[in-house]
Amino acid sequence: MTDVSSALREAAQRLEGVSDTPRLDAELLMAQALGIERPALLLDPARYDVPADFDALIARRMAHEPVAYIVGYRDFWTIRLMVGPGMLIPRPDSETLIEAAVDYFGDAGPKRVLDLGCGPGTLLLAALAEWPEAHGLGIDESEKAADRAELNADDLGMDERARFRVGDWAAGLDGQFDLILCNPPYIADSEVLMPDVADHEPTGALFAGADGLDDYRRIIPDLPRLLAPGGLAILEIGHTQHILVRELAETAGFKVACRQDLGGRDRALLLTRA
Repeated sequence: MTDVSSALREAAQRLEGVSDTPRLDAELLMAQALGIERPALLLDPARYDVPADFDALIARRMAHEPVAYIVGYRDFWTIRLMVGPGMLIPRPDSETLIEAAVDYFGDAGPKRVLDLGCGPGTLLLAALAEWPEAHGLGIDESEKAADRAELNADDLGMDERARFRVGDWAAGLDGQFDLILCNPPYIADSEVLMPDVADHEPTGALFAGADGLDDYRRIIPDLPRLLAPGGLAILEIGHTQHILVRELAETAGFKVACRQDLGGRDRALLLTRA
């Protein structure tokens, strides 16, 4: 019988053609098949036998199904989010927005948080985990995503502090927020994506017109009325979009700073009242 360590090596080799992180994928899928957390697997792999359904999970990954959909969750910032087909999978690059917010607000934190295009609650719930006194609202056009966000809030014990609503960006929203977070679609319609993304994640959460800026043009004009004095709005951007999105924000009356991700790429624009 193949031992777990050998099975992981073989699976990682098979996954090299479909994944940038084949070993990590193999470990996460092995842990899922065993019903344990990955650290427990890495601590003592010899303790376990290879489960019967491990090959089936690898086959799903070989068909480019995202690991997050296979295991049903994605860890983001300090929280675990349940995810599934029909919603955008949280990315490590998006943690740049939370890092920027922590640097801006410190321990005091914002009181009211708005997450536009919240998906499964990614940015809002990460912010509420950081500041236990904060409350927030998440908006998404997908009822499936908003429902999953509510379940995630409940799982994290944040159901009394987080509300989610199906909506069209900021249309119909009233009131002001100290922190506004937004990871809109920003990929140009002509761009070719990896099969993991193109064949599985919702196109409405990815593509935004010929230049990838359609949703920024709709979102930014609403931000001046929604951002409280002294507040901060943070927009995730594609790494080539800094100047174009900055111009849209400055036209709306904002001062703009840029934050880079861990890869040194422009990733977030920080908007404050001029």
